[in-house]
Amino acid sequence: MHYLRGLLETPGRKSIRNIAALLGDQVSEQNLHHFILVSTWDWVPVRRALASHWISAVPLRAWVVQPVIIPKTGRHSVGVDKHFFPTLGQVLSAQRAIGVWAASDDVSAPVNWRLYLPPAWLTDDYRRSQVAIPDGVPVETLSECVVQACLEAVTCWRLPVRPFVLDSCEVHAVPIFEKLHAAGMPLLVSVCHDQPLTVVDPALPSAGQGPLTAEQIMLMAKDLRRPVVSAGREPGTTPVSHWAATVRVAAPSLSEPGPDRGEVLLLGVGDEGGRWPGKLWLTNLSTTPPASAVRLSRLADRVDRDFTEIADRVGIRDFSGRSFGGWHRHTTLASAAHTVVALARNNANRP
Repeated sequence: MHYLRGLLETPGRKSIRNIAALLGDQVSEQNLHHFILVSTWDWVPVRRALASHWISAVPLRAWVVQPVIIPKTGRHSVGVDKHFFPTLGQVLSAQRAIGVWAASDDVSAPVNWRLYLPPAWLTDDYRRSQVAIPDGVPVETLSECVVQACLEAVTCWRLPVRPFVLDSCEVHAVPIFEKLHAAGMPLLVSVCHDQPLTVVDPALPSAGQGPLTAEQIMLMAKDLRRPVVSAGREPGTTPVSHWAATVRVAAPSLSEPGPDRGEVLLLGVGDEGGRWPGKLWLTNLSTTPPASAVRLSRLADRVDRDFTEIADRVGIRDFSGRSFGGWHRHTTLASAAHTVVALARNNANRP
């Protein structure tokens, strides 16, 4: 409770030292350091309980997957490495993490986290021992890291199955889609305009003629567009008019759609009067109307806002230690602090 209070009340960076300074004589910096960095309490049951509590309090529409960049100047914190980030257009020394958020139209909260560990950390016994990475943590790609974070939350914890929404240029979308699709998960995943896909929709003359880019497919499907309206980007703002179209496709390494796999659709979305297509999504929600899929995609914006307005302010990226377990314990308690603030705000906004 002391650490949670510190995350909620400490001004500025939520380091162990700053939290201890706020709490004064109530708890020492050494005790906080031990509680987070070297104690043995397991963060997984805490996250699972946090997720269950959230779902009981807020209607769950989707799981939103959000990759997170945590810049680090030093090289000794677990997982730190140099990465090129396409959205920033530069190389940064940083940790990379995957957050799985429970999202509704009005509020969201992180329920699970997975820290991406580059091979250099996992194949070097000395570095691994210095930050206490457990023996069972495997080498995995960033895409595999995303998949495991999702499956742990829903399959292992037996949480409700809802669509997974992923809108990020920092990860390779198709491998993630393939693996979660094979696991039977409902999906809405953004793809790049140059993503190669094969049309299998008889509505287009290019069906079965080999891979085309997602943009080329949607340009050919322009006459299939239908108008949809979604809520404004900020609560209480004017609804936004869009165009949307869907085309039945198969990704290069996906099996052909069939009765046992369900359809795979490319969803194109563009603002009224804007560029077509503006945004492209791969989905297996074949029975979901395009208007509902567009509204579902906006939950990624909801998570972005809540991350900036709440999660960052309670120190989700402020862990100042080095250890694997310390990072997970801090992030778990920061998620709990986020939940406290988000639920209070949501209750206050109810009529």
